[in-house]
Amino acid sequence: MSEKLQRLAECYGIGDGYTSETGEWVETPLSAKAEILKAMGVAVGSDEEIEQSIAEAPAPIPEEDIQTLSRSGFWPLWLVDHRVWGMTTQLYSLRSSGNWGIGDFRDLADLATRLGKLGADFVGVSPLHALFMADPSRISPYAPSSRNFLNPIFIAPDQVPGFEELPNRDQLVAELPKLREAEFIDYPSVYRVKLAALDALFEHFTKNASDADRRAYENFKQEKAEALQNFALYEALAEHFVSEGGYVAWSTWPEEYQDRESLAVRDFIRGHKHRVEFHSWLQWLADIQLAAAQRQAREAGMRIGLYLDLAIGVSPDGSTAWCGGHATAREARIGAPPDALCPGGQNWGLIPFSPMGLREQRFEPFRGLLRDNMRHAGAMRLDHAMGLSRLYWIPEDSDALGGGYVRYPFRQMLEMVADESWMARCVVIGEDLGTVPEGFTDTMVRAGLLSYQVLYFSRHHGHFFQPHAYRREAMVCGSTHDLPTLKGWWTGSDIRWRDHVGAQEEEDTKIQMEGREAEKRLLVEALQEARLIEGDAPEIAAADELSEELLLAIHRFLSRTPCRLFAVQLDDALAADEQANLPGTVDEHPNWQRKIGVNLEELPDHKLFGDLVQVLATERPR
Repeated sequence: MSEKLQRLAECYGIGDGYTSETGEWVETPLSAKAEILKAMGVAVGSDEEIEQSIAEAPAPIPEEDIQTLSRSGFWPLWLVDHRVWGMTTQLYSLRSSGNWGIGDFRDLADLATRLGKLGADFVGVSPLHALFMADPSRISPYAPSSRNFLNPIFIAPDQVPGFEELPNRDQLVAELPKLREAEFIDYPSVYRVKLAALDALFEHFTKNASDADRRAYENFKQEKAEALQNFALYEALAEHFVSEGGYVAWSTWPEEYQDRESLAVRDFIRGHKHRVEFHSWLQWLADIQLAAAQRQAREAGMRIGLYLDLAIGVSPDGSTAWCGGHATAREARIGAPPDALCPGGQNWGLIPFSPMGLREQRFEPFRGLLRDNMRHAGAMRLDHAMGLSRLYWIPEDSDALGGGYVRYPFRQMLEMVADESWMARCVVIGEDLGTVPEGFTDTMVRAGLLSYQVLYFSRHHGHFFQPHAYRREAMVCGSTHDLPTLKGWWTGSDIRWRDHVGAQEEEDTKIQMEGREAEKRLLVEALQEARLIEGDAPEIAAADELSEELLLAIHRFLSRTPCRLFAVQLDDALAADEQANLPGTVDEHPNWQRKIGVNLEELPDHKLFGDLVQVLATERPR
């Protein structure tokens, strides 16, 4: 039985094991393979079932020749000879005098315009994917309901035609000053106020829209076709069940509504056409406003414009999972195997594509996903790009220790990314941090994608790389949304937070703080070797706070790398101490809630921001 089970696992691309971050081979137990097969819908309960499953098994995903690739991703000609810079931020975090208590697409356009005029070539944001309009508590951009559609909470209502004509306009905006001034985003209030405005605007549209706007909306619906109808239907159903005291998770709905093709769902469509139409219309508005942000970015001189982010998976509660389809592995979760920082491994709670399901559908769901996300992007980041080659699957009812790697058709998927990047004229960055398969990054770069290099991890035997040692075909950054800001790293804010939330023992905290002091000294020495600062390294490293001089030196250091793109966090440009997200926490840390320290209108008067822009414009002139 074990031999046949092993053969079956091979047919479905389940790996025998993996090389850990310490270089050790870790075997995947046969029992874990059996559970992963069950998550794939393969019957393995008895000898007879295994025999039958072998007879019905597809041909194994071949070990493809990836040394020579037939296609290479899009690179604009100017990027071959030029190194450029841009800034990244969380869209929700933007403050302005005109938003509704949360950053919106108008703020994104404003930021892009300001940065473009200062010499930046792109502005990046975390995923803008659709979350759950009926549940304001679901705020992680990396756990979306759908990756094919946008989050309507980023619509700027007062930019929608007809807003000034609304009879209740003054009432709608009465709470905005309070929402804007709050340190953290009040998601329930923001959703309540924005939805009230959008409801009123939809009624205005249905009665007063121009013929041109009606035609544009109908063309959008035809273009998005069934996918849009399914998404809008899910949103209307979720809203309905929440209003009755239920939840957005489709698995909690009455059984007859859990199947998209059921008679109950068809009856719901007939009885709630107007509400389904409302959620479809929201997607059209979001698409219009995001397109406007990209257009304004380019008009301001940005050669790339918007740099968007594609999450690695979707929530099992959302519309993509509800619609099902062979390409969606609803019984599996994505995660990471155990390592030194997470001995129990990681379960990200997201569902992956099924490699066999993708093959059955000729990879159209994957191509469609790329198209939808490159639609208004000049650059796009693939979160956990190793998913093009393999993903760590965890059966739904198991923990991360019971998972294993599942192989994907790497060459095919990589070449599809290259094809779509040319169609959209979109530069692609593959996030290749973590446990990376041997040769993966080199292959990705040969396919025309950029690698992703972070200052904190760019070391050899503990010592920080000098600028010349960075990869040319890469995007470099000081930090990311999941890591401490430069100031937070210097002060150990991330370590103290992990201690505060009980994620580690007191002794671990002490060891990590001592290690951070040593790392600070190594960074200072690297900056001195690059002749960017002078003085006594131990004395400089012992400072409690990161000085502005040192922060500017770090950015000058990274500016001098050969990496084609340099992404500066807006939080670092404003010397923020706290990071956007603390991995491994949900409610213990204010993840995805913190706003930037100043209004967009105040950026020109912020001294550190101005000094940093001058460094960037000098080191990487347009």
